[in-house]
Amino acid sequence: MDCIEHSSEADSGECSGQLVGNGGFYGDGRCYKQASPPRCGGGSRNTSPMGRGGSRNTSPSRQKVVKTKPRGLDEETLATFGKAVHADVLMEDSIWAMLPEDLLHEILARVPPFLIFRLRSVCKRWNSLLQDSSFLKFHSSVPSHGPCLLTFWKNSQIPQCSVFSLPLKTWYRIPFTFLPQWAFWLVGSSGGLVCFSGHDGLTFKTLVCNPLTQAWRALPSMHYNQQRQLIMVVDRNDRSFKVIATSDIYGDKSLPTEVYDSKSDSWSVHQIMPAVNLCSSKMAHCDSRLYLETLSPLGLMMYRLDTGCWEHIPAKFPRSLLDGYLVAGAQKRLFLVGRIGLYSTLQSMRIWELDHAKITWVEINRMPPKYFRALLRLSAERFECFGQDNLICFTSWNQGKGLLFDVDKKIWSWIGGCALQSYNNQVCFYKPRFDASIY
Repeated sequence: MDCIEHSSEADSGECSGQLVGNGGFYGDGRCYKQASPPRCGGGSRNTSPMGRGGSRNTSPSRQKVVKTKPRGLDEETLATFGKAVHADVLMEDSIWAMLPEDLLHEILARVPPFLIFRLRSVCKRWNSLLQDSSFLKFHSSVPSHGPCLLTFWKNSQIPQCSVFSLPLKTWYRIPFTFLPQWAFWLVGSSGGLVCFSGHDGLTFKTLVCNPLTQAWRALPSMHYNQQRQLIMVVDRNDRSFKVIATSDIYGDKSLPTEVYDSKSDSWSVHQIMPAVNLCSSKMAHCDSRLYLETLSPLGLMMYRLDTGCWEHIPAKFPRSLLDGYLVAGAQKRLFLVGRIGLYSTLQSMRIWELDHAKITWVEINRMPPKYFRALLRLSAERFECFGQDNLICFTSWNQGKGLLFDVDKKIWSWIGGCALQSYNNQVCFYKPRFDASIY
C-alpha cells in the first residue's frame, strides 16, 4: 500500500489503521523508507583497510582499525541505536491527578481526533469527554485537524468507512454500523458532518451524521420527495447546516429547488432551476453560492443561498473538453477540472480557474503525463474529482489509488491504500470535528 509520494521523490511504504476495543481507533501506519546498505565508490569494491593503494597487511599489530556501521542501516537509524537508553521518567500520581480541568481540556483538545478514542480507555473521566460541554468548547476554538479523505463502501451490505489523515499520513477505520440499514450513498461532507441519501423501501430519505461521535438523524421528507441532486453546507459560526436539493437526478427539471435549514428543521421551496440540460450532477459550493455546469443554456447556473434564486453565468467551456468537474476552492476560487483531447494519445488533464470579472476560464495547471498515464490507463476510463481548500483529489475506478494536487504549492502526490481499492467506493474530503452538531 503506497503512502504519499511527492512529485520530487519516489518513496514508498505501508500504512495501516485498525479498530481497537470499545469503538476506539488505532493507526500506526507511518511511512518508513527502506534502509539500504552504504554505497561504495565506482568500480570494484576494495576491502583493504589501508585503502585502495598498497598491499593488505593482516598483522594485528600494524593493522589500521576502520570503524564501519552495520550493513543495511542508514545514518538516521544508526544514530538512533547509538543513543544511550534512559529510564522512563516517573510521573507523580499526586501531581498529575490534580491537573486543573480547564488545562486538561486545553491539552486534549489539541490531540488528533482519531487518537482521542484511544485515550478514552484511560479512565471514566476521559471516556466522557465527548459529552463534556467544556471540552467541546475548547475543541471548537482550536484549529481543525486538517483535511482528510473519507471513503465509504459496502461489504456484504455492511457499511464500511475509512479516513486518511493528510497531516498524519495514516488510514483510520471508522465503524459505521450505527447507521440504519438503508440503501444509501454518500452525498458529501462539510464542517465535520457527513450527508447520505437513499431509499428506505420506496421512500427517499436523507440523513446527516457525525462519524466521530456516531450521532445521526434522518431529515424530514421534502415537499417533492424524489431522488434529488443534493449538497450540504455547514455554517460553523451559526452552528447550523443546510441541505440543498435541486432537480431530479433522473432529469426531471420541473421540480423546484428545496432547502433544508437545521435551525427550523424544515424544507422550504424555492425557484425551479432554469436549465434544460446539465453537464454533470456534481455541484460546487463557493462563497455562499452553488454552481452547476449546463449545456442549455451554455455555461454555469449559480444559486444564491441568500436570495434563493438561480442566475446564468455565460462562461464558455474550453475547447475539446471531454468531461469536467467543478471544484470549490478557498477564498471564492472556483476551478474546472477535465480531460482535453479527442484521441487517447493526445489527451491530458487540465485545471482552469474562473475569472469572475471577465467570465472566462483561465488555465492554471496541467497534470504531468506520467501521472495522467498512471491514473487513467484507458481513454474511456472513468474518474472522480473533488476538492477542498485548494486541494484537488483525483480517483480512478480501476486503479485503487488517488492523486492529490495542491493548487497553492503546485505539488502532485499519490495516495494509496486498501480503502481506495474497494469496488465502486465513494470518496470525499472530510474535516473531523467532535463539536459538529447534527441539530
